Amino acid sequence: MARIDFYSLEPDSRGDRFILACRLVERIRAQDLRVLVFCPDREEARHLDRLLWTFRQESFLPHGLVGNVDTELTPILISPDGASEYGCPVLLNLSRTLPAGLERFERLCDLVDNDPTVRQAGRERFRAYRERGYEPDHHKIRL
Repeated sequence: MARIDFYSLEPDSRGDRFILACRLVERIRAQDLRVLVFCPDREEARHLDRLLWTFRQESFLPHGLVGNVDTELTPILISPDGASEYGCPVLLNLSRTLPAGLERFERLCDLVDNDPTVRQAGRERFRAYRERGYEPDHHKIRL
């Protein structure tokens, strides 16, 4: 059963879930783990791709969009289709839906910001995780 960490941004945070995703990806890579980032659509996947290139000038996070990179060699994969794990033990969920096949991952990080639609969808996912027998750890984050 996957470990689920649910991250919600405090109301006075200056960033969004994409900035939080960059920080989490950096921490996950520091542990030498591969990560799949599940985005709601191609536009938001490209947005995260651009953010990861500019997130920190002093660091490099090797990443790419699924379909544009070798999924076996790229440690950070971004996809609007979270259905396949691509050998990644960690899934970062930026979508508004419950990821399919979450049981195939060792860890799921679900990110919610202060956008009302995103927050409401996050509440629904949190309940759905519990209904499926998971006990998500909730982390309130301030950026």
